[in-house]
Amino acid sequence: YMKTIERAHSPSKLWEKVQLSKQYSKALEQIDENLKYWPNFLVHKCKQRATKITQYLIRMRKLSLAARPKLVGVHKKVEKRERNREAKALRAANIDQAIEKELLERLRSGTYGDIYNFPVQQYQEALDDEEKLMQEEEEADYDEEE
Repeated sequence: YMKTIERAHSPSKLWEKVQLSKQYSKALEQIDENLKYWPNFLVHKCKQRATKITQYLIRMRKLSLAARPKLVGVHKKVEKRERNREAKALRAANIDQAIEKELLERLRSGTYGDIYNFPVQQYQEALDDEEKLMQEEEEADYDEEE
């Protein structure tokens, strides 16, 4: 914007707006040409402002071309709730395992006698585990004898 003294009688049209060229060097020449009779300090100030705006636009173009990682918000409340649920599930799983071990020990010791209505799949797994343990013990004993 430039203030033009000839338009002082109409304040709404006092300032003249001049479109600068997109080329930096031409824009500086236009500033020199249009502000020929202005104080050098103000001309220099206008050139600095034009330089700053040009650098800003260059930086914005460069940033828009560069791929930036997308930021994802962290919901602390939900994360805490999930952590608590996982911890609770782990505690429950440990209790289930302890109960299962206790029942298997009772079954092996013959506490229940001839009760056969326990789940077949778990019983088979327990038997398989027992067989593996027995085989490992026999192999260890066999290795010690040699």
